[in-house]
Amino acid sequence: MIKVLNVVGARPNFMKIAPIQRAMQAYSNVQPVLVHTGQHYDEKMSKLFFEDLQLPKPDIYLHVGSASHAVQTAKIMIEFEKVIQQEKPDLVIVVGDVNSTAACSLVASKMGVKIAHVEAGLRSFDRAMPEEINRMVTDVISDFLFVTEKSGLVNLKKEGIAEEKIHFVGHVMIDSLIYFTEKAQQSDIKKRLHMDSKDYALVTLHRPSNVDSKINFTKLLEAFDVIEKDLPILFPIHPRSKKMIENLQLQDTIDKMKNLHIMEPLGYLDFMHLLHNAKLVLTDSGGIQEETTYLGIPCITMRENTERPITVEVGTNTIVGTNTALIIEEAKKVLDGKNKKGQIPDLWDGKSAERIVSIINKELS
Repeated sequence: MIKVLNVVGARPNFMKIAPIQRAMQAYSNVQPVLVHTGQHYDEKMSKLFFEDLQLPKPDIYLHVGSASHAVQTAKIMIEFEKVIQQEKPDLVIVVGDVNSTAACSLVASKMGVKIAHVEAGLRSFDRAMPEEINRMVTDVISDFLFVTEKSGLVNLKKEGIAEEKIHFVGHVMIDSLIYFTEKAQQSDIKKRLHMDSKDYALVTLHRPSNVDSKINFTKLLEAFDVIEKDLPILFPIHPRSKKMIENLQLQDTIDKMKNLHIMEPLGYLDFMHLLHNAKLVLTDSGGIQEETTYLGIPCITMRENTERPITVEVGTNTIVGTNTALIIEEAKKVLDGKNKKGQIPDLWDGKSAERIVSIINKELS
């Protein structure tokens, strides 16, 4: 029996681990154990996603909660060490680039347990991003590196990772998107939001570089102020952004925008319904750049760089930073029907998790 600890900690992890858990059910010799570190502990950010993604209740819940990067990482490491001692797994699977990913990988490596990193090799080449450090640390110590796009293969080769560890498998998050498309389309979220307009923009915003800086946050709001005159903007707000609007005294600026609709965080299916039907997406997220590329929806990324270059090279994504004029310009292109048209990247076909579990089974049996 191959015992595998599937680690999740934050909302982006849930969409990536769900298809892997599902694929493991086809193997009688694979025993998955779902470990939730509790890095995202808010009900809307965690519990609702588990239900929507049909994930089982975590076998192990560490209740780590929010803290500074150092404190949170340390807490996860302390608690996860106990889990490995108790469970004695053959493999630890980590996904993405959150603190739980790096923390659990470090513990597993020091305790002699093999590590699989799903979404390996992505690089923004910006070490000011905590996620970049998490990605680099995890890749160096992983035994299986499962890559979503071809830039990952190039990056890992340059960093000297042995080729036999690297597997180009496509993207498990796209597996979830495809698997739940029909169910997401059945959501009545627009009715609950009293949304009459067929066309709207969808915003996600949470990065500290954007929302912790009054200058940058204001630049983005100035762009929204222009766009919302022509297109309603739906903004499911991240807890961090909500807190910073209050701290930076930006509420009056937001209240003046009558077509900017701020709402509480949404579950996966409700959010996917809005994403599927959006005319335009404005984001600083990583994963949404990929989901919009698959769906063919124009995406304006309010960051200076991306670790997912395939979304720009092949997909529908455009990087604009916090340049107000550029954001408005790209949004106008969409409204005028002059936005770039993308293609779906290689192996984004809904079968990535099956490839991953097949490789693990073959290598560890």
